[in-house]
Parts: sequence; C-alpha cells; structure tokens
Amino acid sequence: MLKVEKLESGYGSMQVLWGPDLEVKAGSITSLLGPNGAGKSTLLWTILGTVTPTNGKVYFEGQDVTDLPAHKKVNLGLTMVPEGKNLFKEMTVFDNLSMGAYRKEAQEVKQENLELVYSMFPILAERKDQLAGSLSGGQQQMVTIGRALMTKPKFIMMDEPSQGLAPKLIMEIFQTIVKMKEEIGLTILLVEQNAAASLGAADYVYVMHEGSIKAEGTPDEIKGSDEIKEAYLGM
Repeated sequence: MLKVEKLESGYGSMQVLWGPDLEVKAGSITSLLGPNGAGKSTLLWTILGTVTPTNGKVYFEGQDVTDLPAHKKVNLGLTMVPEGKNLFKEMTVFDNLSMGAYRKEAQEVKQENLELVYSMFPILAERKDQLAGSLSGGQQQMVTIGRALMTKPKFIMMDEPSQGLAPKLIMEIFQTIVKMKEEIGLTILLVEQNAAASLGAADYVYVMHEGSIKAEGTPDEIKGSDEIKEAYLGM
C-alpha cells in the first residue's frame, strides 16, 4: 500500500533521512523502531508531506505522491496521529472528534465514524461533552486517535502513541491498534519507543538508526537477534 524508496529530507541544511527504503503491505501493522534521534518522526512527516523530500520517492496505492501536499494525501486516505496529542483543549471531546471529519467524504459518514470511534473507545462516548483538556493523558490519546479515524482513512501513521502513558493504558492503546487492523481493516505504520509493545502488535518491523534502515524482519526475527536488540533497541 505504501512504498518509500531512497527518501532523503531534513531541516534546512541539516539532512536527517539518508535514503531509507520501506514498504507497508495493505492490512498490516508495520513498526518502525529505533533510538531517539534516528529520524523516525521525520520519515513520517516526509511521507505526509509537511517536510519536503530532497530525493527519493513515496508511492501510495501505486501512485507517486512524493510531491503531493499533505491535504491531498489525506484526501487519498492517508493520515497521521502525531506525537504529543495536539488537541483543542478548550473544546469538547465531540468537537475535537468532529474536527477530523472535514473532508467531504468524511462528512458524509460522520455519524457512522463517530459510532465507530465510540465503539473503539467507549469512555469517549461517556465524556463527549467534557473539555478535552480535562481528560487524563490516556483519554486524550484516545481522542487524538479517534480524530484521525474521523477522516475516514485507509492508512494511518502513528507517532509514539504510548508516550507518557501508564503501563495499563499502553496495553489498552496497543489492543485498540490491533483492533483497528483486524476489525476496520486499516493499514498502520507505527513509530514507537516501547519496543516490546510494538513488537507484540506488529506484522513486520524496520529498525532505523541515523536516518537509515539498519535491519528489517518479522517480530520474531528481530526479537531473536541479540545484535539488533543491543545495538539499536536497548533490549
């Protein structure tokens, strides 16, 4: 569904990505692991189009989308759950979720998507009239994921969804990520510092370091390599 070839990008004169290749198959969860500063978030933002690539290609469903602006990629069904929640904290849960349904296609199925989000996160149905800023960290993350689902996506990139959450909530978030694949049929590219949780949810794994892909394989292959775990994952 998504293919990245020799992608290069960065910020001003600072190059961050040094030609990573990556492929995400439809209906799968693909995890991108690596230490802080490896370039994982930059890769997601470059795929989305908010960071401009200087070289390489991004293909989505066989179409070259390298130079498409982010809003046009969202129109194709590609969206992102950014790191750090980024909610409208003085707005209600319902209003935050509704902000995700700005596309015409999403507006047409807004109620259906709302019911889907509430089925995934029942607590949000109970708190729909509560200000988003008054929610717990875990509930705010649920709103962030729910808002992305309101765009009616085919493909979701998630950047550190477990950041700052308690272990029990991390487990719940990852269970929901797996449900998004199994029950909705979404394709997911997941950037995550929690290697153990990420390996448990993934179908395929890439390991990134210093802007390049250093290893790839199934979760069992990655877990079975002491060299990879020690060199790049701190396990």
